[in-house]
Amino acid sequence: MSNQKLEKILIVDDDSDILEIVKLALSSVGNFSIEVCSSGKEALEKVGIAKPQLILLDVMMPDMDGPTTLRKIRENPELTDIPVIFLTAKVQKHEVEQLKKLGALDVISKPFDPMTLSETLSSIWSESK
Repeated sequence: MSNQKLEKILIVDDDSDILEIVKLALSSVGNFSIEVCSSGKEALEKVGIAKPQLILLDVMMPDMDGPTTLRKIRENPELTDIPVIFLTAKVQKHEVEQLKKLGALDVISKPFDPMTLSETLSSIWSESK
């Protein structure tokens, strides 16, 4: 398991443009298998079925924000080991620390470079194993 290659990612973001850019960048540049969700509620419905190796989760979403979505995912014993990386425009030091305290593996700031996103995720994934 420690040498497992990252292949399957679930992206959760309420912004359809961000979803499309991330999906395109990760599938085209990184050759990852991608599942997308446009809300925390949809993510909770799909995550058990999709069985991603990693979740890329937006922080600010209507109805259910990223931190709440993460807490609800962690309530399911089968999903507690799926690493989560937050994607957010809020990247002040104390905000990043708060997100990591919630159990996030890391935080990637918006805007991000679509051409290096795959490499960034792979690097975070490798360092966590």
